[in-house]
Amino acid sequence: MNQDWRAKIRLRQGDLTEAQVDAIVNAANTDLMLGGGVAGAIRAKGGPSIQAECDVIGRIPLGEAAITGAGWLPARHVIHAASMRLGESTAEENLRAATRNSLKRAAENSLKSIAFPAIGSGIAGFPIERCAQVMLEEVRDHLKSKTTLESVEFVLFGLNSLRIFQNALAHMKD
Repeated sequence: MNQDWRAKIRLRQGDLTEAQVDAIVNAANTDLMLGGGVAGAIRAKGGPSIQAECDVIGRIPLGEAAITGAGWLPARHVIHAASMRLGESTAEENLRAATRNSLKRAAENSLKSIAFPAIGSGIAGFPIERCAQVMLEEVRDHLKSKTTLESVEFVLFGLNSLRIFQNALAHMKD
């Protein structure tokens, strides 16, 4: 039973904005301003409706997550995980909370599939090795509880990031 959570996790290299899932996760700031990095790619490919919905929501607390539509993206929703304030870096407790709250938003909306980037490891400067551990721990803990999620993908930009996540997953305890 306690190995079941591993079967629900998929790691791959690719473009998050092309993921065929119920929701993709945006590495967001508390102002929900879709600037650079992952957020910029989501804004560029998803169109103006995503930022417009974020503007209606307004600011969210550090570590929280908000859900919007996905505009022109293949996904139905974007979950905005606020692991940092605009212009600042990501701290571990905020990454942990933002990941946990993204999973909660997905379950609250009865979503079956979600795709994450390596939140905070780009512009926000969080070390990718620790990012992999923290995010995978939160996903493991969520999948071991009652949830609607059947699939959690990590869509990683580079091959090095993919290898780091694969290694972290391989060494995780149940």
